[in-house]
Amino acid sequence: MKPINVVVHGALGKMGREVISALCHEPETRVVGAVEQKTTEDFLSLPDGFGRVSFSSDLDYILTTCRPDVLVDFSSAPATRAAVPTASKRGVNLVIGTTGLTNSDLDEMAWLAKEHRVGIVVASNFALGAVMMMYLAKIAAKYFDYAEIIELHHHQKTDFPSGTALSTARLMAQARGKPFFLPALEQGQTSSGRGQQVEGVTIHSVRLPGLMAHQEVTFGVAGQTMSIRHDTVSRECYMPGVILAVKEVVKRPGLTNGLETLLSLQGA
Repeated sequence: MKPINVVVHGALGKMGREVISALCHEPETRVVGAVEQKTTEDFLSLPDGFGRVSFSSDLDYILTTCRPDVLVDFSSAPATRAAVPTASKRGVNLVIGTTGLTNSDLDEMAWLAKEHRVGIVVASNFALGAVMMMYLAKIAAKYFDYAEIIELHHHQKTDFPSGTALSTARLMAQARGKPFFLPALEQGQTSSGRGQQVEGVTIHSVRLPGLMAHQEVTFGVAGQTMSIRHDTVSRECYMPGVILAVKEVVKRPGLTNGLETLLSLQGA
């Protein structure tokens, strides 16, 4: 079988480096180019034994010369917004794990995917355990009136609440069919010192060195609580999800929002 040719956007970031290593060690994928905002070299060395690839800050140049099937993007929200139309116009499918994207961004991606007949997979979290946490939270949401989320990340993560926490809260409210109840003292408030409120779910964000990525969803009802928690200890946890998305996006025209669709979990 012909390997899927991939360009990595945000190649020098922590996630970008991990993605390159995972793609190089996957028999069905091949890294053919790399992009970073600032570069001083024309080539990027791959892990030992895999050679080197064209490297540039000019995405259009890399897409033209390397002719990839898929662009994997773990850069920044502004860089991703610029990359999506550039790649889609060239018929390149996209797998996007960038955080900080808005609903307007997703709407534009859906239009671009349809207009240029490409596939775009966007996920707030590529860890399979995190996807399962969100799936189980959707199931539990139907049976509880109160819920809160604590999300904890390393101190270099600039956006908050995390994309995973926002997605979880919205999916829970969607499954429930209405917002959750707020504690009596908070009803009617438009903001809270305890955290950001999303669909009646208060999200608490923690940013500290020593953390990786963690999330706990706690449901409450009279006399009891129930918690669902997911912890990551290294970026390796995201790679099976990224590889799955790369293999699937070439088969799926249009926008796919969330890894749960690829895992057939969207019916919860």
